[in-house]
Amino acid sequence: MRSDVIQTLLVANRGEIACRIFRTCRDLGITTVAVYSDADDGALHVREADLAVRLPGAAPADTYLRGDLVVAAALAAGADAVHPGYGFLSENAAFAASVQDAGLVWVGPPVKAIELMASKTRAKELMAGAGVPLLAPVDPATAAEDDLPLLLKAAAGGGGRGMRIVRELGALPGELLAAAAEAASAFGDGEVFAEPYVERGRHVEVQVMADEHDTVWALGTRDCSLQRRHQKVIEEAPAPGLDDALRTRLRDAATAAARAVGYRGAGTVEFLVSADGRPYFLEMNTRLQVEHPVTEAVFGLDLVALQLRVAEGGPLGATPPSPSGHAVEARLYAEDPARDWQPQTGALLALDLPDVPSLRLDTGYTGGDTIGVHYDPMLAKVIAHAPTRAEAVRLLARALERARIHGPVTNRELLVRSLRHPDFAAARLDTGFYDRHLAALTAPAAGRDPARAALAGALAAAVTATSGGPAPTRFGAWRNVPSGPQLKRYRSEPDGAEHEVAYRTPRTGAPEPHDAPGVRVLAVTPDRVTLELDGVARHFTVTADGDRVFVDTDAASYTFTALPRFTDPATHTEPGSLLAPMPGTVVRLAEGLAAGVPVEAGQPLIWLEAMKMEHRILAPASGLLTALHAVPGHQVEVGALLAVVQEDPAAIPVPEETA
Repeated sequence: MRSDVIQTLLVANRGEIACRIFRTCRDLGITTVAVYSDADDGALHVREADLAVRLPGAAPADTYLRGDLVVAAALAAGADAVHPGYGFLSENAAFAASVQDAGLVWVGPPVKAIELMASKTRAKELMAGAGVPLLAPVDPATAAEDDLPLLLKAAAGGGGRGMRIVRELGALPGELLAAAAEAASAFGDGEVFAEPYVERGRHVEVQVMADEHDTVWALGTRDCSLQRRHQKVIEEAPAPGLDDALRTRLRDAATAAARAVGYRGAGTVEFLVSADGRPYFLEMNTRLQVEHPVTEAVFGLDLVALQLRVAEGGPLGATPPSPSGHAVEARLYAEDPARDWQPQTGALLALDLPDVPSLRLDTGYTGGDTIGVHYDPMLAKVIAHAPTRAEAVRLLARALERARIHGPVTNRELLVRSLRHPDFAAARLDTGFYDRHLAALTAPAAGRDPARAALAGALAAAVTATSGGPAPTRFGAWRNVPSGPQLKRYRSEPDGAEHEVAYRTPRTGAPEPHDAPGVRVLAVTPDRVTLELDGVARHFTVTADGDRVFVDTDAASYTFTALPRFTDPATHTEPGSLLAPMPGTVVRLAEGLAAGVPVEAGQPLIWLEAMKMEHRILAPASGLLTALHAVPGHQVEVGALLAVVQEDPAAIPVPEETA
């Protein structure tokens, strides 16, 4: 029996998954090696590794996607094995082969299995032969009205790239071109195929683990239906609401899929389950999944440890452990869901979760790190495990609500509200959840009170100033007059609403709010304020960083920027200016777009690629494009002027009462 005892492991990845693999390696006594780009110099995964090798450059194509450099790094560091993590080179058969050709242990499936599953079209043909249920493909050239809606998918894709839903035949040619262009850009392969789009379908998957001794485990089910842009946001195990017959069918199909390709190691077989309970094979991911912790929690397993055991030639047990309880995972992203999921960058000042049993945090960041523009915007995964689904959901929502996350805008509030949504609580799950509910989930929450939070921030700043701490920022010639009420102006993030706070600072005692009925100050320090609000004492934790103020309460968190008393006219831009919402690369322009052409409100004009996603820049109004500065292939900084649209007054609807 083959036995390759791994002593030193290089993880060909970064961020959260590298840190997670290192954690298991420490438990097993394995020396760890990180690789890092220039953009990741000093990143958490580099700090946690025993050894680290630099990959010169910043872009993924120059660093983490360079298999030759990764193999050279492993040899230079004295590693005897390579774990690919997920993403990057994890499902690249040529890379897996090159690792083995270099005499290193590949902690992943056989090269042949990766090759067979690399193309979704070839995988479906193979699964049909294995008796796995499939959706019938549709030839886009002969598609008719009866075939709609269609889902276009990149044959070599993943992570939602190259996917489009087509509901009108007239839109099919354009969407095919767009999907192929995105697939070619993301995967170097522009092949796209079409299949029926299942309305209100659920994304359900089965974790498999196989060894070289003909043992295949099917480790229950996971539901990953809550997705944005075809990328998962909340996952759970086991998938709720499935009857025993369907669970058995999914497990049997996943086992058949693994055996059909001679699988070894950890993999995931993904299915689409229709509203009437029929499963259809989607794809097989020949790697560890982002959502693997929920399966680990329910089965009491370490899947990375099992991957290493199988890679060393060791056997799995005859049967897996019995599952226990329910686990839910939420992906915390640096992004703004209310603004087309725009990724956010900048300094992450704090990332702290409550220390609660049965709560797990997998992250590649700590407070003080910087979120850059080159990689996925996921900050962390938060996982809760409890005896029942309701208890696990409650624990996860409350932990996210109480977390201290200071820095760029995140999807934290969306996650909390999603977990508490009636449809989620009742397990009414499908991939259209955010299509239906996003507007309501990102609308101002009823329980939020930014005005009182801004007051707490102002009172804490006043105490800081009078106690000899850092002086508050002053603007221009305006100053506070002690004899009268003092004023502070704040802009809240990410909605941009402004709040003006008035307070008095007596010669002795704490500062007091001015003209704020129902508010009484109970205690004020530079970092904590307690206010009695309508008879209820509430605590506010205040953290200042320059002009930014972070206020955390028991049930909500707020971010403010201190504003000058008077606005600076120089900050205004020309009306109709389209500014880059994030740093990125201009990937394409609307067909025929040039200065002097007319545009319509809401028309996509410019496509930016940033942090592994494409973002559309839309015309703010109908009118004339008077300037165009965006050039395909050029990188732009946040706030860069891309174009200017001069609004056409004739296109503005006239109110009925004045018509």
